[in-house]
Amino acid sequence: MTLTRRNFLAGASAAVLAGPAIIGRAQAADPIRFVSILDQSGGLDIYGKPMVDTTRMAVDEINAAGGLLGREVELKVYDPQSSIQFYTQYATQAAVGDKADVVHAGITSASREAIRPTFSRYQTLYFYNVQYEGGVCDLNNFCTGSTPAQTVEKLVPHTMNKWGKKVYIVAADYNYGQITAQWVRKFVADNGGETVETEFFPLDVTNFGPTIKKIQAAKPDMVMSALVGGAHVSFYRQYAAAGMNRNVPIASTTFGVGNEHKLISAAEGDGMICAYSYFEEIDTPANRDFVARFKAHRGEGAPGLNELATRSYEGAWLWAEAVKQAGTAERMPVIEALRAGLSYNGPSGRVTIDPKTNHARQNVYLAELKNQTFDILEVHEDQPPADTLLVCDLVADPNQSVFMFENGLEAAGIEM
Repeated sequence: MTLTRRNFLAGASAAVLAGPAIIGRAQAADPIRFVSILDQSGGLDIYGKPMVDTTRMAVDEINAAGGLLGREVELKVYDPQSSIQFYTQYATQAAVGDKADVVHAGITSASREAIRPTFSRYQTLYFYNVQYEGGVCDLNNFCTGSTPAQTVEKLVPHTMNKWGKKVYIVAADYNYGQITAQWVRKFVADNGGETVETEFFPLDVTNFGPTIKKIQAAKPDMVMSALVGGAHVSFYRQYAAAGMNRNVPIASTTFGVGNEHKLISAAEGDGMICAYSYFEEIDTPANRDFVARFKAHRGEGAPGLNELATRSYEGAWLWAEAVKQAGTAERMPVIEALRAGLSYNGPSGRVTIDPKTNHARQNVYLAELKNQTFDILEVHEDQPPADTLLVCDLVADPNQSVFMFENGLEAAGIEM
């Protein structure tokens, strides 16, 4: 079931205000309620659609194997249409109206921070399966995506050694882009480089002509991109049209997690280098099997797989394994099971929940784009979320429920 604002509004008020007999916790024979809130329209749908596809696949596989604890997992999917307002509405519906046992939701950091307090308030277990800037410290929230200390810390020195020390940064103008740019500047300086300029762009910007002229004038050795969303794909097309991709190469902390490499031509994208916890091209039996099963499940027109899509699948299975170990779908026993060193061997490799941060220890892959596919260059196994570990210790203080990006930057010696 996919719900949009139109059919949501028709029943949301009644559901939220319904009596206890209607919205009470599920009895033993009732399904376990799994809610997904991910953009399937609007500028962020390039990320959300594959994430929903792999979430459906995971739930279908769980149910085909007999469900959990003898109960079916019931999936409900909301489309917030790349709107923070709809995110907050659907978060309340999931927690209060649907009485979800778990919610997997959010793409941008802005959407995560709009809904995270709602899930904490209503004690609804929350998974955020997206690579992000780090810093969330919340017992109720599990962040399975990669953070800058896991990926950007590998990407910056590799590309500087390959291309040169002068770096020009272009990034999205919200939490993710701003904070990731800070981390990039730190890693550039740590490796003896110079950040010649940093520019930020709202998510709806499509004209990058003036910036490309500035890059030409600045003569950097490379561009580091932390651009986000469908509109920002225009940058790569315009950059190549100006002939810049032949002279000043690009590394990116975001390119490819929305399958952008399939949207632009090989000539426009060849040579770009990225680092993530997953690429479809990982050559292992587990990943080859996963890709084949996904294509069979999704059928004709199956999208490419990337970190966001695959971590949505692995996040669902991490939760399912925790439910099995806990012997219940109730929130606190599942949280305790997740934090007891729970691991899942998935297509990206071994993923383990770090109990101090509720983040994932995971493999990181460095890859170069060639003819619309990624060629794996390096593998870094079992990388900890070192940036978030600087500011978060849920073992010592489980009552933390904050987003501490400023503290994290300060702890890393980064000036705000």
